[in-house]
Amino acid sequence: MKRTLHAAGALLAAGGLLATSACGGSSGQESDGKTTVTVMTWESNATNKLIDQALAGFQDPDITVKRIDTPNGNYSDKLSALTQAKKLPDLFWCGNDTEQQYTGQGLLTDWSSKLSGSGDFGTGSFDSTAMKNWKTADGRIGGVPSLMNTYGVWYDIDAFKAAGIPVPAAGWTWDQMYEAAAKLHAKGAKYGLVADAMTALDAPFSLSLYSQSAGGAPFTDDVHHPTKVTVDATFTEGVSKLVAGIKSGAVAPPGYDISNQQSLFSAGEIPMLWSGQWLAAGFLTDKPKIKYGFAPLPQADEPATLYDAVGICTPSYTKNADATFKVLKYLDSTVWTKVLPDSPVAVPAYTGAQDSYFNALDKAGQTTVASTVRTDLKASSTIGVRFTTQWASQAGDLITAYWPDILQGKKPLSDLQTMADKINEVIKSNS
Repeated sequence: MKRTLHAAGALLAAGGLLATSACGGSSGQESDGKTTVTVMTWESNATNKLIDQALAGFQDPDITVKRIDTPNGNYSDKLSALTQAKKLPDLFWCGNDTEQQYTGQGLLTDWSSKLSGSGDFGTGSFDSTAMKNWKTADGRIGGVPSLMNTYGVWYDIDAFKAAGIPVPAAGWTWDQMYEAAAKLHAKGAKYGLVADAMTALDAPFSLSLYSQSAGGAPFTDDVHHPTKVTVDATFTEGVSKLVAGIKSGAVAPPGYDISNQQSLFSAGEIPMLWSGQWLAAGFLTDKPKIKYGFAPLPQADEPATLYDAVGICTPSYTKNADATFKVLKYLDSTVWTKVLPDSPVAVPAYTGAQDSYFNALDKAGQTTVASTVRTDLKASSTIGVRFTTQWASQAGDLITAYWPDILQGKKPLSDLQTMADKINEVIKSNS
């Protein structure tokens, strides 16, 4: 399960990214009268093996399920190639942004009628926020959410003890996070906090949590169909505290190489790491030498968090929608209950399968991960991790042009409003 790639399919979830070859395609009906439903994932070989084992339990005399084996490569590029060639498989892993854009273009099968009603696999069977984010403005559901990424702060318990500060817990504040980062830095850590989510392309969405928690306005009113972005006094206040943390050396600056941040955390070289729950599965395998925990993101006053969901989409030209939907239902409701006990990377959006994830974490002793994910799912104030619009890259270019320089003091905080004004011009021009 890959981490929703914040950039597109990127809405990626945890796990390896496997690519698709040009070997997709909806299989349809075979000569024996059976319908073959094709499935394409972006998972690692190990996870695909678990999925294959789980799919072997799918029982329907009229349906055969075939997972398309895919070589390593760039999933987004492969997906684009299959889309253009109209060879998408019946079911393929997709990000929220891909689902929104493809549905808007009429490229996906709309499952809204099959998900209506009060059955055991209707819209009410899913996490409400995830399902809401997977609906288009006109109520279409071109894909079904499967796994959700939640976010928090990983911490090194011994490093906190050595610095004489309590470990993070639900309800801790942004000020406490920066104070802890400063003390950890003073104790010898190169940076007390590494938080790429606050310094990179999607950072304004993470800093929106500060303003939302403090009673201010969110950075944007809607990641799918935004009408505006807002930089108010509370948002600016939150950024100013981050600027101070970077200036002091307590927080890693923009451009920090995060390619090995997980291994550095495991080795005790990063005492606090802002990231997602998906690291838990890797830690169970790699077994870091440090004692660690996972806490909810900090708050100013009220809890606020962000999370996203990846899912499974179906092209509009699938040859047998009824058979495809049966397999889709089995994937979301049953396959995860068989895969997650061995690889608990993310909580299912289908609520009936969530116990399998939490039970796996409890069994592995990952109690802080389980409690933080539960806390995130209950948060009333949330925001998406990035724009899902087709023009998102234009906004991203503006963020890149302003955000890093502002954080490093090369541009004034007042340029936050300039950045917002320019993004609003992009929104207006694309409305």
